[in-house]
Amino acid sequence: MRIADIKEALNAEVLEGNSGLDLEVDRVYASDLMSDVLAYGQPNSILFTGLATQQAIISAHMAEFKGVVLIRGKRPENGTEKVARDNELVLLSTNLDMFDACVRANSVKHGKSFTPAASAGSSVSDQLLLSQQFEIDGNDFANAGMTSTEIKSVLKKIGFEAVLIRRVAISAYEAEMNVVMHAKRANVTLNVTPDQIMLKIADEGKGIPDVQQAMQEGFSTATEEMRAMGFGAGMGLPNIKRNSDDLKVESEVGVGTTLTMTFNISPGT
Repeated sequence: MRIADIKEALNAEVLEGNSGLDLEVDRVYASDLMSDVLAYGQPNSILFTGLATQQAIISAHMAEFKGVVLIRGKRPENGTEKVARDNELVLLSTNLDMFDACVRANSVKHGKSFTPAASAGSSVSDQLLLSQQFEIDGNDFANAGMTSTEIKSVLKKIGFEAVLIRRVAISAYEAEMNVVMHAKRANVTLNVTPDQIMLKIADEGKGIPDVQQAMQEGFSTATEEMRAMGFGAGMGLPNIKRNSDDLKVESEVGVGTTLTMTFNISPGT
């Protein structure tokens, strides 16, 4: 990603480093914890942060980042711009919050243009800000939960509130375990719009003969072996329904099951 393209997507102001706008960065690291930046940040990144301090600039420099974007309209404190200039870092400022900044940068990374205004005939809620694909293998208990862990990590980096992330993560994990126990494989789609998080898990497997029965707490078709590993208590679908704002279950016996979960994004989350 070129820093210039990130600047355009974020409608950001250049505070320092015009000459560095054509530099390429590999990734965005979003954090207000500078210890995390130093521990986990990768060279050739750009930092998104709400900390407008010299320490944020110095941390980015020490981690070999190319630039810093101050979110929520933050302005650099005294001396911060000079630190950026002296260390040849691009310093930008955007009025966007962390979520919007991250999803727009993600659009740039995947080669998609981002237009702040909705196109004719569409509403803001129709805009797809983030879309990621994952795969789950059935009967792979050694890696069970890794996809839902990655989904949780993505949402945390965007900056959603902990309560919303927890609801999505629990639902994703319950659905993932169902795939591991009962299906051959599944494709997972995570979509984020300004209003909603949508998680769709489409598996190839046995299917559910009676969806209404499967929605009852305690109903399970897990084997004794699965139960011995701590799975199959019959709380999967009920727990997903409890945590999501809407759950759609489509299933065909011998073909597979598709779960579509939606989670509403309230203002400020």
